[in-house]
Amino acid sequence: MATISISRKHKKSMTDARASIDRVAKGIAKKFQVSHEWDGDTLHFSRPGVDGRIALAKGSVKVEATLGFLLMVIKSSVEDEIERYLDEEFG
Repeated sequence: MATISISRKHKKSMTDARASIDRVAKGIAKKFQVSHEWDGDTLHFSRPGVDGRIALAKGSVKVEATLGFLLMVIKSSVEDEIERYLDEEFG
């Protein structure tokens, strides 16, 4: 199994940060066919071979994902895409 862990600091309000995470999640969902759902301030996403979450806090956002054996080979691509979406939304 491969893990991805990415953190970003932000200066957005929680409402604006949540809207940004929604846009990140929609992009990731479209690109990697994952489903996603909010539970409080944490957005959970999954599909066969992928399980992860985006935890939103005042001033920070943290993405953690676990890729199954078959998806380990594309870890860097997945990581790059998540980084790109976060950079677009949080600078």
